[in-house]
Amino acid sequence: MVSRQLIETLFSGEHSASMARFPLRAVYMTIDRPEGAQTQPVQLLVSVSKKRFKHAVDRNRVKRQIREAYRHHKQLLGSALPDDKQLLLALVWLTNEHKATSDVDDNVRRLMERISEKL
Repeated sequence: MVSRQLIETLFSGEHSASMARFPLRAVYMTIDRPEGAQTQPVQLLVSVSKKRFKHAVDRNRVKRQIREAYRHHKQLLGSALPDDKQLLLALVWLTNEHKATSDVDDNVRRLMERISEKL
């Protein structure tokens, strides 16, 4: 997700929804897909706070785990999303502990399943 305006819209809480599956929190909303634009159906933002992990190496490891889990399960969201809509999705890390990649993968999958049910 690149646009600061889209990020502010997502986190403003007006039309967005959120759910948690510890240690992740998902904030999401659907918007109308721009006409003629070659945008992806799902735009992803991964956030790991400096407050949680002081070292960039640790933050990057967690972000890599989340992005890899998303890559494995992104078809869950793509199939549930209407063609004229776009999904803005933010995944926020909630703890200051490292988790096993399999646990992160499982939590991301369950969050995506719950989001696809709501779409």
